Amino acid sequence: MIVAVHQGPYDALPAAAMAAAGSGARLLVTAEMITTGYHIGAASHELAEPADGPTARRMGELAADTGIALVYGYPEREGESVHNSVQLIGATGERLANYRKAHLFGDLDRAWFTPGSTAVVQAKLDGLRIGLLICYDVEFPEQVRAHALAGTDLLVVPTALMSPYELVADTLVPTRAYESQLYVVYANRCDSEQELTYCGRSAIVAPTGEVLARAGARPAMLSARVDPALLAASRAENTHLADRRPELYRTLLDRHDPHDPEGPRA
Repeated sequence: MIVAVHQGPYDALPAAAMAAAGSGARLLVTAEMITTGYHIGAASHELAEPADGPTARRMGELAADTGIALVYGYPEREGESVHNSVQLIGATGERLANYRKAHLFGDLDRAWFTPGSTAVVQAKLDGLRIGLLICYDVEFPEQVRAHALAGTDLLVVPTALMSPYELVADTLVPTRAYESQLYVVYANRCDSEQELTYCGRSAIVAPTGEVLARAGARPAMLSARVDPALLAASRAENTHLADRRPELYRTLLDRHDPHDPEGPRA
């Protein structure tokens, strides 16, 4: 399956979806909170919608019109709570999966959003198991590993990564793909909001750690093929998942208090 990334603004998404579908892509991934902006403060509550709201219907129509599945970020309202969410829409317009950001980044997130409580959200697309995370989530190896253990083949990560944190895009994301043996699609922004400048550098990374496609700091479309045979071969050769010894870690993880200077104790 060919996967594409739209590193660009929301108003360019229809043209990007048409171009990606025309090139043979089956999935187009966009950035965190692409529909409204990310660093928008109280406006995130004013613009929040339910998962089946007007934006979801527009995205469904765009997917059905172009014949390509879409992943997009938006502020989701559920009752009195607002979540930083991403949704996967199938190529015929149906809603396939919705994920709420679990790890909130500083006051930018915590002041406005309620954290999600589900670590692994997945859906099947063209025979692949797609997993969803958002930005800061991918910086936690435990959550990426949880996806790998749950059978995720392709981990999709809409992002709003700002300078000077390019290290995350350039080094950490390929490391996550390699250590947990899955494909990672990392879709960042490349514009500015208030004092933030988003650094772009969206990427599609193979489970071998190879960066199959990489954007710079300007608007771009990139694509690469996700190959189940390569995934299987990489997992057979790089046996991190099979060689784990969770019985050694579980007690330590359960007892560890990060604020305890003495660390975990037996």
